[in-house]
Amino acid sequence: MELDSRTDRSFARARGRAALAAGVLGLLLAVGGCGASGDSSGSNEKAADSKYAPSGERAGAGADADGAASAAEDRADGKPSGSKAAPKPGATATHVIRTATLSVEVKSVPKAVAAARGVAEGAGGLVASENTERLDDTYETSHLVLRVPQDRFQEVLRELAGSGKLLSRTSNAKDVTDQVVDVDSRIATQRASVARVRELMDRAEKISDVVALEGELSSRQSDLESLLAQQSSLKDRTSLATITLDLTPPDAPDDDGREEDAGFLDALGGGWGAFVTMLRWVAVAFGAALPFLLTGALALLVWRALRRRGAVRTAAPAGTPEKEGTPAP
Repeated sequence: MELDSRTDRSFARARGRAALAAGVLGLLLAVGGCGASGDSSGSNEKAADSKYAPSGERAGAGADADGAASAAEDRADGKPSGSKAAPKPGATATHVIRTATLSVEVKSVPKAVAAARGVAEGAGGLVASENTERLDDTYETSHLVLRVPQDRFQEVLRELAGSGKLLSRTSNAKDVTDQVVDVDSRIATQRASVARVRELMDRAEKISDVVALEGELSSRQSDLESLLAQQSSLKDRTSLATITLDLTPPDAPDDDGREEDAGFLDALGGGWGAFVTMLRWVAVAFGAALPFLLTGALALLVWRALRRRGAVRTAAPAGTPEKEGTPAP
């Protein structure tokens, strides 16, 4: 009995040790499995985040590469780097071309022309062109083109419209900010292109390369000059507004030379004028023909006097009396 009890205790201790070893081994395996599953789950989460991330974050690098490529293509074409790119600090201002046309009826056209010139020059502008036409002895009209600063545009319009009776008025404003920004960007790109060609010319060693680069440089400089001319034109039109002013007197004749709404008195005046004109032409014609008439009359008088004298001489021998002692025939 004592031997059996000792044997049972030995088996119990052996089972306890085996269970403890199995537990330690299972714990080690569990810890290793958790680490591996954590790594795999982390990589899976990263892949999922990359797959389901927003399009802007997921394609950041690709978008940057595409943007750089498109910018390079735009620079090669002479266009801005991107239509949605932020504008440059110097191109944030709004550029507007303003034009207006006024037709004003005034009592004295010369005085109105002088006043309009003074208004434009007083505002810091100028008279670009002036054309005065006299329709007849009474009427004359004037056509002026004024250039005034943009900030004085409305003020000058009010003064010109108030110089007489306003017949018509039109005004127009065109925003050319995008065009100005585009031209400025093209100029910057073209200047960089010209500079690159000049650098290549400085490093060229063959005559053929120099000749080819000179042709390319000439072409690019020509494009640059054209862009500079466009920039100058835009600057002039956006800095100075254009006002076209037509000045006419009251009851001025129309383009056909006839007054509007002609009545009996107008017709009577026209008929009297035609009658006086006819008398003038008759007097002119008579004065032109008078020397010829006087010469003809003088010639006629001389001819009649000579004829009368010849008739007297012819009649004298026929009426002479016969002498005494002369036999009758």
